[in-house]
Amino acid sequence: MTLRRHAVAADCLFDGATVRAHHAVIVEGETIAAVIPRQEVPGSVSVKALPDGIWLAPGFIDVQVNGGGDVLFNDDPSPESLAAITAAHRRYGTTSLLPTLITDCLANMRAANAAVEAAMARNPSVLGIHFEGPWLSPDKPGIHDPAHIRPPRREEIELVLVARGGATLVTLAPERVPAGLIARLSGAGLRVSLGHSMATYAETKAAISEGLTGFTHLFNAMRPIGAREPGPIVAALETPGAWCGLIVDGFHVDPAVLRLALSGSARPMLVTDAMPPVGGSRSNFTLQGRDITLKEGRCTGRDGTLAGAALDMASAIRNSVSLLEMPLTAALRAASSEPARFLGIADRLGRLSPGYRADMVAIDPGTIEVLESWVAGQTTGSAA
Repeated sequence: MTLRRHAVAADCLFDGATVRAHHAVIVEGETIAAVIPRQEVPGSVSVKALPDGIWLAPGFIDVQVNGGGDVLFNDDPSPESLAAITAAHRRYGTTSLLPTLITDCLANMRAANAAVEAAMARNPSVLGIHFEGPWLSPDKPGIHDPAHIRPPRREEIELVLVARGGATLVTLAPERVPAGLIARLSGAGLRVSLGHSMATYAETKAAISEGLTGFTHLFNAMRPIGAREPGPIVAALETPGAWCGLIVDGFHVDPAVLRLALSGSARPMLVTDAMPPVGGSRSNFTLQGRDITLKEGRCTGRDGTLAGAALDMASAIRNSVSLLEMPLTAALRAASSEPARFLGIADRLGRLSPGYRADMVAIDPGTIEVLESWVAGQTTGSAA
């Protein structure tokens, strides 16, 4: 069977490493066949020319998405909910993501796992699953239900270790899990992140030595830096092989603190921690029976606790440029190639390069608004 070939051409093409002028991506089926100067595109190939000045860049990858399109994954762990969530985020350039299950009961963990397995068979935007909990510190629950926070159980460990053909990320508190568990998870190919934790510096370094490579929403819901107890934040920022998830919405962490984090050795990775209002129409939703309200850009419970974010990835990039003074190329990498490296899929996602899946985004470099996005070579439209 001959695969359909087409091209997308742009004044500026950012391939994940270099900005190239007047280049085009040749797409064959779901895959990038070539990245070549626009004038070298064969006459037999149909070309979509982006408007003047618009950039073509790798599609965004988000490893922490709780919901979108008025849907919360915890409340409806089904392939249908994942279709709605991924569609909502595609409008803002996120071409692939990890649906994130917040600390919940074992039955919902199983339902979420089954939903992801089913969705991956037909929804290329679903990369796997992120279990954010339940093996967290009761001293740093954030919006997670303390009643569900617990030490690891055999059934839960077996569940997260299931080979599901996609990426699995587990956020845990190292001080709350038995010795050797992190090594077992990482040895099986899972990604392990520290989050909602009161781990000491020594405990964090020990976890890193076992294979922990991520830090979930750095600074939030973790032991703060102390003069005599540096804690996990310092351990993260001095580790070149660590990826730090940053929520750049102006609320979760002060921009000055995030700018300080960028000066460390760790690799910054943008995440949204998105909740149902992203790409949706409602400002209220429930999380495990608790009322959450979106007001003035913040999702909070009745006690004022932040409950995820009303943040899309295009806005996270925009904020990184305006608030953190990141070059646009660096912000784009933090939303594409860095999460791909973190998940171990940098050989097929996060770049515009031959052999990679044709996940792309057309973005205005001035306003950092998404004009159009493509998943596996298929256009998915733009943000409203």
